[in-house]
Amino acid sequence: MSHKFKVRQLVRLKQPGFSDAQTTTAGVYEVVRLMPADQTGEVSYRIKAGSIERAVREGEIRST
Repeated sequence: MSHKFKVRQLVRLKQPGFSDAQTTTAGVYEVVRLMPADQTGEVSYRIKAGSIERAVREGEIRST
């Protein structure tokens, strides 16, 4: 499976949690690294907003 999003692209979480809504600027993250697929075949990303960085699967994010 190839990556849908690119490094430096702005994305949002599809279902932000309470802590995400409180700590990010309007829930917008920047893709900082493309990661390989997991055992299910879904690719992952490292995303960052301010000082918060996290790993997410492609199905958890959408473009802005």
